[in-house]
Amino acid sequence: MATRKKSSPEKPRSITPGGRQESIFFEQVYEVARQIPRGRVTSYGAIATCLGTKLSARMVGWAMNGAGNIKPKVPAHRVVNRNGMLSGKHHFGGDTMEKLLKKEGVKVKNDMVVNFKELFWDPSAELDSF
Repeated sequence: MATRKKSSPEKPRSITPGGRQESIFFEQVYEVARQIPRGRVTSYGAIATCLGTKLSARMVGWAMNGAGNIKPKVPAHRVVNRNGMLSGKHHFGGDTMEKLLKKEGVKVKNDMVVNFKELFWDPSAELDSF
């Protein structure tokens, strides 16, 4: 009877559901988000559209959720929903997202960006295609 060598216990590895393709998409999302000027905001859908995947706004949101540990930094606080609502604020903890926006001169009232249409930065219009 053959004996099996005992393997040492390993830490469980984190697996990204979409694999490498998702990782590349997240990197592209982060690159677009880094281009958002201070004092301006964009939406999850606008980033998705810029990347040629206009139905992927939710995936952009997932990317923003994980942006806190990414280097170089990603200004995820500048990405809001299509109505200007700070829909991702709970990922920042407390009112951090609002404070970061206010520090850049963006007025926020009731978790909504005041003058959203005027402050909206459209990556499709501002950037060369990805």
